[in-house]
Amino acid sequence: MRYLFGPDFQKVMGGSMVVAGTAIGAGMLGLPMISAGMWFNWSLLALFVSWFCMLRASQAILEVNLNFEPGDSLHTMVNRTLGPIWSLINGLAVAFVLYTLVYAYVSGGGSVVQQAMQSSWGYAPPRVLTSLFFSLLLTACVWWSSQMVDRLSVILMGGMIITFFLSVGGMIGNADWGHIWGGQADSGEFIFLFGAVSTYLTSFCFHASVPSLIKYLGKEPRVINACLRNGTFIALLCYLVWIVAADGILSREEFRGVIAAGGNVGDLVAASGSSLGYIIQKMLEFFALFAIATSFLGAGLGLFDYMADLCNFDNSRRGRTLTMLVTFLPPMLGGLIWPDGFLAAIGWAGLAAAIWSVIVPALLLHVSRRRGGEALYRVPGARWAVPLLLVYGIGVAVCHTLTVLNYLPAFK
Repeated sequence: MRYLFGPDFQKVMGGSMVVAGTAIGAGMLGLPMISAGMWFNWSLLALFVSWFCMLRASQAILEVNLNFEPGDSLHTMVNRTLGPIWSLINGLAVAFVLYTLVYAYVSGGGSVVQQAMQSSWGYAPPRVLTSLFFSLLLTACVWWSSQMVDRLSVILMGGMIITFFLSVGGMIGNADWGHIWGGQADSGEFIFLFGAVSTYLTSFCFHASVPSLIKYLGKEPRVINACLRNGTFIALLCYLVWIVAADGILSREEFRGVIAAGGNVGDLVAASGSSLGYIIQKMLEFFALFAIATSFLGAGLGLFDYMADLCNFDNSRRGRTLTMLVTFLPPMLGGLIWPDGFLAAIGWAGLAAAIWSVIVPALLLHVSRRRGGEALYRVPGARWAVPLLLVYGIGVAVCHTLTVLNYLPAFK
């Protein structure tokens, strides 16, 4: 509350929007599907645990980053604090996450475009063509310039916010609350929570933005900490409302049909739209499309810059074309060959994100504190922060691995 009318209000609001905007994206679209097995009550537990741990991980980066100069990236912190081996591991994890997410957005975007055309005109081209059209259009924007991405992202974010409230409001207005609270047919099972945790982790992943906040706002720990708390809380509320809306429209058994159809975003939109009016269905389609496009641009630009730096490509048209091919060709081919890998890709991204957004921050915090020195900021619950993050990050990685190896059940 001390920031509500103070001089730091604008900084806190702007920083909070950066955090929320980075976290909220296409990953949230997979939450209802990945949560269908455990259903609503256990979904709440997964949401709050993921939010709390990911907030603590971002605060760990904040504490460590304040010992460096504004502008020093996470890569710089890892290299100087943990050494070159962990720097390599962290870099590979970041690249894997970005490649996997871009693939997921190629898959999800093509699915939504195909569904929108089918519902509007009664005909849609093959998924290969819709995925190719969606990804080529956005890839061209990234290739053209970062300024183009910036301007288009603002428009898409505005559209996403408007259509989110319109579509979710309509869904909640048509919700069957008996579905949400779980009658006999909608009673969730705790065991399915373990297969969902990596997707929940991905949905709260924004941690590369912490050094950027320090760069733009300066070494103001109270202001930046307020941005982290507010931004992640906004994401938490949006995810909660979205899960309520989806679970209120589709029963647990109906989600089996969505997953059997491929578990892609278009399948969820198609199943939900059958219970909604035409206008609300269109708003839901636009919301899904805006969310995926925004996330594609954010992840794509990050991967584009990362690969340009890694491969030493310059910023000429030829250099940007080479970077574009290295960046987007592999995930585009993956999206064309495996068109329904959206849910699986989000989960794999969570496995790698557990390394660079949870485990690495815990190790950074541990080593930084051992070196001593006066800290400008301390993570709340400082004594338990490191073991909490290590248990959470390693636990997510183990759970996802066991699920992939079929040692833990997946809801189908």
